[in-house]
Amino acid sequence: MSTPAPGFDHPPRPLAQRIGAIAWPSFFAAGVATMVFFAFVDPLALRDMTFPSLQITRELGYTVGFFMFWLATASSSLFTWWLLRPASRFNQALR
Repeated sequence: MSTPAPGFDHPPRPLAQRIGAIAWPSFFAAGVATMVFFAFVDPLALRDMTFPSLQITRELGYTVGFFMFWLATASSSLFTWWLLRPASRFNQALR
């Protein structure tokens, strides 16, 4: 069994693949989180507690909630991707 040569690194992934690897799992997780959260919380009751002067419909509450969950889960996925990048691309001597 041979070991890879020092400095071997896989080529960078295409941008669409990198975005998909962050967006798709976070979209799925946001959908699940939205269903669980709004199974227990009514968007109109939440509006009345937080922003009673705004005219927010129930559907808009669901939509805003989904996108907030998607932003949170996408941030988590992005941070994980950032931590898992190969160190060989960044730990090089300055020229």
